[in-house]
Amino acid sequence: MENLTFTLADFEGPLDLLLYLIGKNKMKIADIEIVSLIDQYLQLVNHAPDAGMDEASEFIEMAARLIYMKSVFLLPRNDEQDELREELTGMLVEYSACKEVAVRLGTLADGIFIAVRQPLEQEQDMTYHLQHSPEELRRACKAIQGKQVRKAPPTRQEFDPIVTAPFVSVASRVVHVLRGLVTGKIHQLCGFFDKKRGRSENVATFLAVLELLKSGRITLDENEKITLRKSNTKRA
Repeated sequence: MENLTFTLADFEGPLDLLLYLIGKNKMKIADIEIVSLIDQYLQLVNHAPDAGMDEASEFIEMAARLIYMKSVFLLPRNDEQDELREELTGMLVEYSACKEVAVRLGTLADGIFIAVRQPLEQEQDMTYHLQHSPEELRRACKAIQGKQVRKAPPTRQEFDPIVTAPFVSVASRVVHVLRGLVTGKIHQLCGFFDKKRGRSENVATFLAVLELLKSGRITLDENEKITLRKSNTKRA
């Protein structure tokens, strides 16, 4: 992608930037390449000149949403991919239509003299006029005390399960997955996961499967059957 010089202020928001990328790549909103569009958006936002937090917050929020979408689209095809695609497409179609209407309204307003006045200042009555029974006040007081208890800082004992959790490397789980496929003991994706194992080991196994799929060493069909590519059998 060619280098572009711009500021986030050049766009009215993240959807405006996405529409710009769609037009630049000559895509149709109804048939956009999700992963390619996400990569370009993230590259532009990451290399944009420094901007204030208020200006960049909505672009960063959209970037986080797009990163999640990309992680879903890198997995085997599932219903969530279609839902996310429809959601993003609907947002872009609605924003594009609103933008066209705004341009038309702006054209109609050209040459029209508009006069406005400053809003009148009104005195606000801060007196609380509602009346409550003592029982209602007692329940409200207890609710406030309960919130204060929930906001108490966490204790050291609460962090012990996280700090003492065993470390499981992704590389070791890659070897585990390949060994299971080469020996023919495991054929289904669910066979690599066990509820009795710790969360760290299952997460590392999941990341290992993603890494092997990305490198093309294994394949995964719609029935969650994992197979080792023939070109990689000897290497494994």
